[in-house]
Amino acid sequence: MLIQIHPIDPQPRLIKQVAECLKDGGVIIYPTDTIYGLGCDINQRNAIERISRIKNIDPQKAQLSFICRDLSHLSDYTKSIDTPLYRMLKIYLPGPYTFILPASKQVPKILQNKKSTVGLRVPDNIICHHILDSLGNPILSASLPGEMVEEYTDPEVIYENFGDKVDFVIDGGIGSMVPSTIVDCTSDEWQIVRQGQGEWEK
Repeated sequence: MLIQIHPIDPQPRLIKQVAECLKDGGVIIYPTDTIYGLGCDINQRNAIERISRIKNIDPQKAQLSFICRDLSHLSDYTKSIDTPLYRMLKIYLPGPYTFILPASKQVPKILQNKKSTVGLRVPDNIICHHILDSLGNPILSASLPGEMVEEYTDPEVIYENFGDKVDFVIDGGIGSMVPSTIVDCTSDEWQIVRQGQGEWEK
């Protein structure tokens, strides 16, 4: 189903509908502050497996991120974060960044990779914030399959391509073609893994 949610003043009824879908194991395509993403509740194993099938990937080897409302979930899903790292995250989040951090044992087993890392994002997107507030925990997020990023900016085109594979495609306006900047923070030397939309200076 394609649903239009207002990007500045999201309709509470529709937000609740999306959150309930996620709690029931649904999969959505939704806007962020960069490109549109595939998302599900991180606690719904079947939904994680659905996303993995859509992308034709092994969830333990995939580049999947947690979309969080704010930094309050950091302590739940990552190991102890020192003060310099926390200060840096506060400067850049919310924003178009994915930070790779050491994963805690609270990361669902299906997502625990050999490196024991997790990607965390806090997008600067109002629709995202409202969904996360209603859901009460992070969303597992993945990029849409394929290389044609240009096709993944228009929600109607996304719906034509993937509407039969997900429960909701959320139309929150035209998305960006540039993904997030990925920064690896698993060692003391923070490193850019992918330069995307966000400018980053260590």
